[in-house]
Amino acid sequence: MTKIAFMFPGQGAFEPGMGREIAEAVPAAMRVYEEGSAASGLDLKRLCFEGTVEELVETEVQQPALVTTCLAINAALRDRGIEPDYVVGHSVGEFSALGASNALSVTEAIALVRERGLQMAAAAKEAPGSMAAILGLADDVVENICRRIANVWPANYNCPGQLVVSGEDAAIEECIEVAQREGARRAVRLKVSGAFHSPLVALAGERLKPTIDRIDFKTPTANVMSTVTAKLEEAARYPSLLVEQLTAPVRFTQAARAMVDQGVTTFVEVGPGNVLSGLLKRIDGSVRSYSVNDLKSLDAAVSELG
Repeated sequence: MTKIAFMFPGQGAFEPGMGREIAEAVPAAMRVYEEGSAASGLDLKRLCFEGTVEELVETEVQQPALVTTCLAINAALRDRGIEPDYVVGHSVGEFSALGASNALSVTEAIALVRERGLQMAAAAKEAPGSMAAILGLADDVVENICRRIANVWPANYNCPGQLVVSGEDAAIEECIEVAQREGARRAVRLKVSGAFHSPLVALAGERLKPTIDRIDFKTPTANVMSTVTAKLEEAARYPSLLVEQLTAPVRFTQAARAMVDQGVTTFVEVGPGNVLSGLLKRIDGSVRSYSVNDLKSLDAAVSELG
């Protein structure tokens, strides 16, 4: 029997008009936008369907807009009979994964992500920093570079040969220079507003914790693979993991491999873009992957998997 994993993208995957085509065709998806707007206090239908890049790029807007779109597409897939055995999310995508597994309701997930975005934006202003992608070096080489430079840390294990680092601006510049000297194919600063997944944004976790602690996480209907631990985690662990993930690295490479080891052969990227599908091919070329982000790709996935 085919084991299916839904995977949910993180910040940066947004695009103007995201989710509109599917929401207009599938009422269950449109309901997610309506519930998300009420839960977040933002007009998410307008922002996602008609908003500009300038509006959507802001962390406190982008995170709830992205998670709402992911959960709307998840609702459309389920409406057409496609259900996951496993869920996994990259960074803020973990909130989409928990919503898709019914550990959180749609309104809980989106309200929580709105608060997360606000706290991350505030923490990034108070402790400025940036991130850079290091391409073409082994993970252990990049880890060693980070150990030698103060105030820079591994942040995203995306796939073999692609590790994102996070830290203070000067440390990031030094890390880029050292990585290039050590043979990196590319080392580029990312267009982000802070040093996410590093100790520099620890304040965001402290401020978000009381909101997370008020939520009653339910037993999930799909196996939840954490990208903090790269292990299957129980509902009792979610509150601490959602705080920890703000400063901990995203271990997508390790989490994807762990799901393959569990027998997952088919991955469905649920949300805008196809970044995770591209990473997955570099992690394990033997698995099938589908990116569902518009009506055509929804129909194709349903036809193949239904």
